[in-house]
Amino acid sequence: MEDFEKKVTISEPVSSSMEVEQEQEKTNSNASSPKSIVDLLRKFLAVQQRRAHAYARLKRGFEDYMASGGESAYQQLCSEITVEFNDCSKQVVEIESLFLSPDCCRDDLAHLLRSVQTREKDKLQLTATIQVLKKAGRPSERLVSHENCRFRPSTGHECVHIQNITEASGTEEAEADAQYDKDLKEAIKGVQEAVIAINEYLEEVRYEIAALEAE
Repeated sequence: MEDFEKKVTISEPVSSSMEVEQEQEKTNSNASSPKSIVDLLRKFLAVQQRRAHAYARLKRGFEDYMASGGESAYQQLCSEITVEFNDCSKQVVEIESLFLSPDCCRDDLAHLLRSVQTREKDKLQLTATIQVLKKAGRPSERLVSHENCRFRPSTGHECVHIQNITEASGTEEAEADAQYDKDLKEAIKGVQEAVIAINEYLEEVRYEIAALEAE
């Protein structure tokens, strides 16, 4: 779980000019037609479905990791999820570029997709934060490592972690627990807010599709 946030991230994909031009050439002749716009919006919804499946895999993988401690399997999953999310982001950026092209001139839809991208990035970063916090556990409940302790035949195990519990140390531990609870609560709330915002944006996309198909 070390540097988890760095392992599962959404990078900002930058399509090469050649990639964008090739994609634009495919739809250049009728990019502004209702059908072409609907096709692009449906492609975008399909990308969002891929993201949903990726989150489901990440959630299951984390639960398995917490239960079994399979570090290598989970790290492999993190790498796969990173590739999946970055590919999804790249596709959305390409669609956004088409909406901004002179042949389409749908800046409103490009802005809508950009808003989704921003909230998706927030959601993933906060999801990583939640998993890091849950893996670490509340400070007062974390297990103590005895790797630096000593063992002597005469006295047996000599634990370097033993200390007198004072009012000060008890207060410090309580404060650490409170900060942990606060951080976890804020991260969970942030994910919920991101999900609500994304769903609202997706509803706008579906309304747009319905309106275009009604023309």
